[in-house]
Amino acid sequence: MLTALGIIIGVAAVIAAFAVGQGANKSIDEQIASFGSNFIIVFPDRSAMSSRGNTRHLTLADADAIEREVSGIEAVAPVIETTVTLIYGNANWSTRLTGSSSAYATVQDRTIAKGRNLNDSDVRQAAKVVMIGQTVADKIFFNEDPLGKMIRINRVPFTVAGVFDAKGQSNMGEDRDDFVLVPVTAAQSRLVRWNTPGRIHMIFIKGLSMNSLQFIQNETESLLRERHRIKAGETDDFAVRNISQFLEARRKTTAIMSMLLGSIAFISLVVGGIGIMNIMLVSVSERTREIGIRMAVGAQARDIRLQFLLEATVLSMLGGLLGIILGVFSGYMLASFTEAPPVFTAASILLAFVFSAAVGIGFGYYPAHKASCLHPIDALKYE
Repeated sequence: MLTALGIIIGVAAVIAAFAVGQGANKSIDEQIASFGSNFIIVFPDRSAMSSRGNTRHLTLADADAIEREVSGIEAVAPVIETTVTLIYGNANWSTRLTGSSSAYATVQDRTIAKGRNLNDSDVRQAAKVVMIGQTVADKIFFNEDPLGKMIRINRVPFTVAGVFDAKGQSNMGEDRDDFVLVPVTAAQSRLVRWNTPGRIHMIFIKGLSMNSLQFIQNETESLLRERHRIKAGETDDFAVRNISQFLEARRKTTAIMSMLLGSIAFISLVVGGIGIMNIMLVSVSERTREIGIRMAVGAQARDIRLQFLLEATVLSMLGGLLGIILGVFSGYMLASFTEAPPVFTAASILLAFVFSAAVGIGFGYYPAHKASCLHPIDALKYE
């Protein structure tokens, strides 16, 4: 067991590292799917604005210009986000408020369970109407039909125009139904009250396809540089990113960590192999007379070599089997810290098991070869 311990730990570490890495990648893929792979976000670059001494913000006019002048776009949604308190009767609830337009539902792939979506008239008139998520409907209306009811958002009365279908929790545990949507102009004039006219937090853009994303990103950057009067060589006061770039960065980080953990695990396997070679050399020394007797009664060198090689391989493979059990357990333990369930693949388990067998063969060959090269007479005389 002490000899196999290095193999056990090495195999367990390989399986756990790959399982956690695969789980994290699956979580990222699901996040990409929830946002939409053809999704672009534009936001102010605070560091660039500070270095230039410029406080220029994104505005509704910027969003309108992008929708009007950039081709390949399905929808553009200006976005304001803040936290508000909702009051209805004796119930109150703190939630996330989004100020946007009718395009928000398209960009975020949201469907409407009942009622209607926001419309252009709501945005033009800064109408006090609100769309609510299922969680909000459950928390403040209970079993009551929310349509047409008036709720207070930070003490400002709004009428419920519609309810979104439930989307459930994100992989990070965020409730995607715990939010309300109001016209962006209503959020600006009644809930946020900024000094800058038309100021917004972000602009969400949905492209017609994945192939159009890079073109949309380039055209949007050029348009905003022109609108913000940014000269050649100056740093942009905004940033344009598609959501896959955000999540791809996380994927690369996860891959690097998985490779690092995997390399440490493979080193542990090699150390375990050295332990096997050491114990097999000791075994050859202790069983020299046994080797001599086998040779004296007709055993060939290949028979002796095969005997010790099989012993080393079996020892390594038993360690591999125990390592697989420990690796599955460790994978679930490690995943509790990453908030992403581990994904165990047959390929990673088979790879770890085959590698453990290869370690047994590789490091067991030298002791087996040394045993097969003993002279029968010398082996029989060995004390």
